[in-house]
Amino acid sequence: MDLLTRARGPARGGLAAHLREPTQVLFLALLGLVAAGWVLVALDGGQFLTLESVVGIQQRSAALGIVAVGQTLAILAGSLDLSVAYLISLASLVAAEIMAGQDGNIGPAVAAVLAVSALVGLVNGLVITRLQVHAFIATLGVALIIRGALDHLYDGPAGRVPESFQVLGYSRIGPIPVSALLWAGVAVLAWLLLSRTRLGYRIYAVGGDEEVARLSGIRTGRVVVLAHVLCSVCAGVAGLLLAARLGAGAPTVGTDGGYDLESIAAVVLGGTALAGGKGGVAGTVGGVLLLAVLDSIFNQLEINSFVKDVVRGVVIVVAVAVYARRTRGRRA
Repeated sequence: MDLLTRARGPARGGLAAHLREPTQVLFLALLGLVAAGWVLVALDGGQFLTLESVVGIQQRSAALGIVAVGQTLAILAGSLDLSVAYLISLASLVAAEIMAGQDGNIGPAVAAVLAVSALVGLVNGLVITRLQVHAFIATLGVALIIRGALDHLYDGPAGRVPESFQVLGYSRIGPIPVSALLWAGVAVLAWLLLSRTRLGYRIYAVGGDEEVARLSGIRTGRVVVLAHVLCSVCAGVAGLLLAARLGAGAPTVGTDGGYDLESIAAVVLGGTALAGGKGGVAGTVGGVLLLAVLDSIFNQLEINSFVKDVVRGVVIVVAVAVYARRTRGRRA
């Protein structure tokens, strides 16, 4: 059996075996959180899972979910992306300024956003692979470049999104927002990529052991670059969604939402190893939903932001500690 075949094994059987438990634990924790929220909100005199709150959870989690799916691809390849928050802001501005309130400009605006996003991802990937700069520093540097451009060119919201495009941000089919369907579509495509394509196998192989992947004939640099391009495209899609929701572009919409660190937190909470090679989209979806439900409970109980951040931090640290302990236990 050659090294590439061995690398493919964990991407299917081995991955399922290693991460079935963390994913199940995460979704059980999500169910437990929903039950706890139901009780706490009821004791406070309110109702938790009303149609309004369920729709709100879906709408609030859609943009983060899309970014986190892209972040999953980068992290699985043994990298990460800190430029996504500023790229989201840039994408929203590019979209809103090209649309300028005209329905006929929607197609060109979407194409421009995807092209700009792919270019940013390409730059991230090439800096990491060709210049041998660590992903943390490389993507942080690109983030600062984008921030400098945004600060120089914009003082506030700009452009205008036509009402027909705002359907993406606010319309729904029954109880399901269109934005949630968009997130589901992105997640399914990423899952198919990881589980059914050669690129998906190679992402797991490179993240699991880059040297083994290289010796098996995989062009590891190309895989990392493609993972970053896909991650940035997801951030661009999230920027389009937020532009539809705001009705304009905003230079701080990405950073105000904290989508860089929030997306990484959701990925790690979902059981994906920061070192790469282990994890998947299902866990990331669960991590995003858990954070969204937690926020909904806090909002309904009117808990201040300081306590929110503390509790969210504790949840993430405990989850990662549990996963690490399980991994050490299996190795022992």
